[in-house]
Amino acid sequence: MESSVERRIDTPALMDRLVGAPISWGVCEVPGWGLQLGPDRVLAEMAQLGLRHTELGALGWLPLDGAAVRRSLAPHGLDLVAGFVPLVLHEGDLAPTRGHAATAARQLAEGGAEVFVAAIVTDLSWSAPVALDDEGWQRVGAHLREIADLVAAEGLELVLHPHVGTLVETASDVEQALAHTDVPWCFDSGHLLIGGVDPVAFVRDHGDRVAHAHLKDVDAALAAHVRDKTMTLVQATQEGLFRPLGDGDARIDEVVALLDESGYSRWLVLEQDLAITGMEPPAGEGPALDVRKSIEFLSKQAPRREVSQT
Repeated sequence: MESSVERRIDTPALMDRLVGAPISWGVCEVPGWGLQLGPDRVLAEMAQLGLRHTELGALGWLPLDGAAVRRSLAPHGLDLVAGFVPLVLHEGDLAPTRGHAATAARQLAEGGAEVFVAAIVTDLSWSAPVALDDEGWQRVGAHLREIADLVAAEGLELVLHPHVGTLVETASDVEQALAHTDVPWCFDSGHLLIGGVDPVAFVRDHGDRVAHAHLKDVDAALAAHVRDKTMTLVQATQEGLFRPLGDGDARIDEVVALLDESGYSRWLVLEQDLAITGMEPPAGEGPALDVRKSIEFLSKQAPRREVSQT
């Protein structure tokens, strides 16, 4: 007789895959975002939570020199996994973007990273997204492939990140990007949901393209305000748009289960964007408590099932 036996995630193995994100501590380069906590505090709290890996954070928050990044992380027992890089890809002349990407890739590679997380922006000032026709999307796809090959020469894998305020923001944008690009994706449950894409359906339909994962939970009501432009991303974040995993509407339990079923076994980045608008919270409180809650939520999930003979 067959019986189904639930098997919870092996916690040590899970911790090996979890990655901290400085933006979970409010670290973001967007003007007016909020209080920026310093690296010493953020990295120390990551380590105290048992995290062993981090993403790079806002440009300039850690040193621009890759070797110096390693030296900053080493005292906390952390290593660098990935970094977020905005790219301008829709214009005819790719030379400026090629140089920008090469510099970013060199820093990431020297810092020990594996993943180059690319967002497609109108310009490096993050102006409002431009609308692309079919020819424009074909150009973006070709340029993205060229940059992917460029960063691969540094030992990095480029992944495409859907993100509010970029050319891959809405459900329509996501469909166009899927159709016109051949690079793997950074699955981001929060930004997909904000843009009108069901994150569970995305994993179910496109799990074979996911090579990096940002786990975000969001408040659907606030997400709708961002989507219909009655609130900016900054405003909604300051109001609590991003929630600890399990506290929002992104169905993270189903997402994790489907990622597991699809065979995904790579990094899981804890990225609950936070904007600190008041006084700096005491050490060990504020952001650290929310990240701890997310870790505890993941440790209690049972996305895999074994069938045993009895």
